Amino acid sequence: MSRKLIDVSHEIEAGMITYPGLPGPEISDHLSREASEGRYAIGTTFHIAKVSLIANTGTYIDSPFHRFADREDVGVLSLASVADIPGVVVDATARRGRSIGAGVFAGLSLGGKAVLIKTLWDRHWRTPQYGAGHPFLKRDAVDHLVASRVTLVGIDSLNIDDTDDGSRPAHTLLLKAGIPIVEHLCHLDDLPQTGFRFHCAPVKFRGMGSFPVRAYAVIQ
Repeated sequence: MSRKLIDVSHEIEAGMITYPGLPGPEISDHLSREASEGRYAIGTTFHIAKVSLIANTGTYIDSPFHRFADREDVGVLSLASVADIPGVVVDATARRGRSIGAGVFAGLSLGGKAVLIKTLWDRHWRTPQYGAGHPFLKRDAVDHLVASRVTLVGIDSLNIDDTDDGSRPAHTLLLKAGIPIVEHLCHLDDLPQTGFRFHCAPVKFRGMGSFPVRAYAVIQ
């Protein structure tokens, strides 16, 4: 049977801003091709890049350590929690206002799933509008996800929380329950509601609460 791969993560490039107020990545040469010419045989060159970036850049995953100092960082997340997870897309595009309540989950089986919240906010990516007035999950929606024992939650928005709420209830409750969060997804409208497997494994980087991922879906 043929499979289809759908990329649902943003590209990262030098200087781009993911979250207002955080610096964009700096990309440079550690070893340029020109500098490598004297190290290898004639006609053989290599390039080694150097990058400095905030962990919350592009499409990234939050581990429990992002919120809780004594919990799992991205380096120890199990593969079962970030790869080959049955997925479900939850359509939150008909919301009234910014907040997304538990009603969007009505009739959906969520247990053990990667629950991807589709808001279509990714259409504003890298524009001033992306950083202001984004959609977010209400407390009752988060309570429902935790009670449903989902494996992972993702959203195509600036933040899964209302950034005006300093208590960050969605991050707090989901990460306390050991449920990773993926933010700044994109192209969720290219996915079916169900019938796909979701992957978003980060580098096994110890001491990091968040890290960029190449998020994608495999449609059978």
